[in-house]
This record gives sequence, C-alpha cells and structure tokens, in this order.
Amino acid sequence: MSEHIEYVAKVYAGSDGDITRALYDRLTALGPAGIIATNLFRAKKTSSRAKVYRRRAHKERSYDTKQWAMGNLARVLTEHAEALDISWGWANDPEQAFHAIVLYVDLPTGQVSFHTNVRGIGPDYHGHWDGMRGTAADRILRWCARLLSATLAMTTDT
Repeated sequence: MSEHIEYVAKVYAGSDGDITRALYDRLTALGPAGIIATNLFRAKKTSSRAKVYRRRAHKERSYDTKQWAMGNLARVLTEHAEALDISWGWANDPEQAFHAIVLYVDLPTGQVSFHTNVRGIGPDYHGHWDGMRGTAADRILRWCARLLSATLAMTTDT
C-alpha cells in the first residue's frame, strides 16, 4: 500500500491535470467506492487550492468545482453508502456564519467533512464531528490508496 499512498499524495500535491485525471479514471473504474473516492479527493484538493489562490477567479472556479464534486458525492452516497457501510449526511455548524452547512462522510480511515453554504441531497448526519482538524486530506488519501491496493491484490490473487 505504501507505493499507492505515495502516488496518491504526489497527485494531491501536484498540479498536473493529466496525472490527476488518470488517478480519477483509475478510481472511477473501481465502481461506487471509487467514484466516492474520486469526488472526495477532488473536493478536498480543489478546496485546499482555493485557500491559497490570490486571484478571485481562480478561487471561485476551485470552489465551484468543490461544490460540483460534493453534489456528485451526495448522489453516489445516496445510492451506495448503505451497501458500502459508509455513514454520511448533512448537519449545521452553529459556529459558522456563512458556510454553516457541513457534509460529513465516515470513511474506514476516519471522518471527513466539508463546509458549504448549499445543502445537497441526502440525509441529516446523526453523528458528531470528531474534533480532528486538518486530517481530512490524509484520511481521503489513505482511503484512495487502500482502494487501489485492494484492487491490485485482487488482480494478483487470481
């Protein structure tokens, strides 16, 4: 799995669109879990990038992509979360004035969340924030690497 985490982390840190799309294609080919992973990865990467961009147009495009990925994520989770044993949903963050809506997803590698001002489709979240700041990227990257490693193991076992 270590080579997969290094690969996924390199794609996350990099800005090569072709390499990023190749990862998305590999993950998406894994079915619903991979589609969830792709949209989590995309939402986190674009959100992180938006926070460092100086030009407003770049920030806006990144946040638009994040919102689009969150919409995709909510759609696939609505259909497949139960079968994949993934808890998820929407909650309000009373500490936030503007982006007070939170999408929570409980992955096998830990909880991840995204703030927004637009609630998407799906259930209310019945859990609680785990209180861990700054862990979402690591948890998403480790889950993507696990999916890629599991697929490799399945193909080499046959």
